Amino acid sequence: MQLSRDELLGAYRRMATIRQFEERLHDEIKTGEIAGFTHLYCGQEAAAVGVCDHLTVDDLIVSTHRGHGHCIAKGCDVKGMMKEIYGRADGLCKGRGGSMHIADLSVGMLGANGIVGAGAPQAVGAAISARLDGKGRVAIAFSGDGACNQGTTFEAMNLAVVLKVPAIFVFENNHYSEHTGVDYAVGTAGDIASRAEAFGMKAWRANGCDFIDTYETMRELLEYVRAGHGPAAIELDTERFYGHFEGDPQRYRGPGEIERLREERDCLKIFRARVGEAGVLDIAELDAIDAEVAALIEEATAEARAAAPPDPAAVAEDVYVEY
Repeated sequence: MQLSRDELLGAYRRMATIRQFEERLHDEIKTGEIAGFTHLYCGQEAAAVGVCDHLTVDDLIVSTHRGHGHCIAKGCDVKGMMKEIYGRADGLCKGRGGSMHIADLSVGMLGANGIVGAGAPQAVGAAISARLDGKGRVAIAFSGDGACNQGTTFEAMNLAVVLKVPAIFVFENNHYSEHTGVDYAVGTAGDIASRAEAFGMKAWRANGCDFIDTYETMRELLEYVRAGHGPAAIELDTERFYGHFEGDPQRYRGPGEIERLREERDCLKIFRARVGEAGVLDIAELDAIDAEVAALIEEATAEARAAAPPDPAAVAEDVYVEY
């Protein structure tokens, strides 16, 4: 384990923040105060944090419809995110984006979107920019297992190889594309990394429910890409604790499946067990972080509820680029 105590504590704080942010949203959605669809990231926290903990503010990421975890892992302000999801004027995107369209260019978060596979070509464009400026930056496209079947993703991977740009394709395989199992929908027997390899790039695989495994695998991958070897991919085997969207009845799940995953594949439980058994961190320290995060999420929710919505007179602003 190559991480310091402070690095491990910081990683746990970010994972705990994602978990509590999403669990709170799961409750808030039921109030009817939040408009639009919401896709929760609970269960996949180690993937986002294990990837983003290596990145600088200058590195760029493109997210998905299930993007809150990526935003928090990359450094987006939690209170600004909650206001955005509530559609408030002080939200990160002035209340215009909502859950699926959060962006913050100041921290290298280029945005999320609701189109499956749309992030991959955007990340390649950002990677072209990174290669041209020669500053060693990388651009990352987060995708789910559903995006690995999209033509946009195939074209993006091919172009990244042809142009040898520092693009990284992160496939979070949570085993369900909306309501369809990966073993049924992905022809390569659910092996997504092999698809990236078929385009001529090097691909890694890691346990996306284990922060340490994800972090250390990502370290090796990033060293390879930053050294100028071109694009790379990583498949993270992870789990999704809630439905595809809030309100999904999840009838495609087997009996007791969710309960089993929360018991055996919860990345926060796995993290606590690993650092505790290794004697690296005191569990009481992690409990204290949980309490601090809970207070932050409570503040963020209260402030979002009380914040003002956008002024209708400003509806035409930010529609076109102004020079």
